[in-house]
Amino acid sequence: MKTNIINKNCIHHQYLNSKAIKRLKFSFEKILKTLENKKNEFKSLEVLNKNYKFNFNSRQLLKYKKYKTIVIIGMGGSILGTEAIYNFLKDKVKKKIIFLNDIDIKKINLLNKNINKNKTLFLIISKSGNTIETISNMFSLDILKKNKKNVILISEKNKGILFSLAKKYNLPFIEHKKFIGGRYSVLSEVGILPSYLMGLNISKFRNKLKTRLSKSEKKFFKESTSQLAYLLSKKKMNNLVFLNYSPKLESFMYWCQQLIAESLGKNNTGFFPVVSNVPKDHHSLLQLYLDGPKDKVFNIFSLDEKFSKKINTKNVSLAKHIKNRSLNHIKEAQKNALIKAFKKKNIPYRIFKIKKSNEETLGQLFSYFILETVMIGKLLNINPFDQPAVEQVKLFTKELLN
Repeated sequence: MKTNIINKNCIHHQYLNSKAIKRLKFSFEKILKTLENKKNEFKSLEVLNKNYKFNFNSRQLLKYKKYKTIVIIGMGGSILGTEAIYNFLKDKVKKKIIFLNDIDIKKINLLNKNINKNKTLFLIISKSGNTIETISNMFSLDILKKNKKNVILISEKNKGILFSLAKKYNLPFIEHKKFIGGRYSVLSEVGILPSYLMGLNISKFRNKLKTRLSKSEKKFFKESTSQLAYLLSKKKMNNLVFLNYSPKLESFMYWCQQLIAESLGKNNTGFFPVVSNVPKDHHSLLQLYLDGPKDKVFNIFSLDEKFSKKINTKNVSLAKHIKNRSLNHIKEAQKNALIKAFKKKNIPYRIFKIKKSNEETLGQLFSYFILETVMIGKLLNINPFDQPAVEQVKLFTKELLN
């Protein structure tokens, strides 16, 4: 089977216990059977099913295709996935997409001053409908008016603010399915509706989402998941560093960061996911990576990109090692040099080499990390679907604002 993602697992045996790994692999198969039987405990993963039904259809959205500027307002899982999609496939998008994913007063002021609000489409997304940053940004833009047709609200149908506003002002509303957690929602209405409005092929996002569960592809998935679960259980490796050799993948890394941190950061355990852009960070963090504490597993990401222009060194002899080399060639050499150093020092790493930059590839990347994170949680008896500590901070915030 041809694959758009080439993987390699290099977590050295010196860090592992073979008997423990064997037990974890056995448990992996049992959990996988439960998952495939669509038990309620895996309800969020229904979004990966082939026959998943959206709460919208493309005919409904045709009237919104005319907008050349789209402002997307959300936090965490309501927006990170869409940012990852946009940044990975930006070359295909012919519209101006603006993300409001924080309380950024300067950005709000600039938007209020510079955009034509009647010619801009606003997507406001919050699973609960009450996310304080999202609601605050929406009101700061002053875009809510009766029967407004260029504002789409996406949230659960509940007593939340967004659903209440949709009814009060007769605004377009798309239901966020209650059983899908925010950080698992990228391939649901939350990420796919904006993708459609960007002009992307939304059906391709869902192509071969469970390819990692097939016989030919399962080996890497099973081995990596079992080994990462073991390292986490022994608190031997607490840091998961995403080494990113492609700017197109940066937002995807931040989506992974939230997914892993919120899903596994419980019961005094969890990976600390770090996004590290390389080769830039070769000149700031590499010394620590190679000679610092041995508490890190590295995910090395690269993307095959076409940049064939050769460097002309104008016959400067000191620069002959880069003469007639492309920037891609130089970056690839830096990546391979790092891998060589990791091998020499027995530093654990995994490789994710992306062959094609398209919707199908990104859908499979989303799916892989969702499945891996859930499986690690289940192997360690961690609930990967809740976030109790975060809810406590939300309550404290409301108390302080009242």
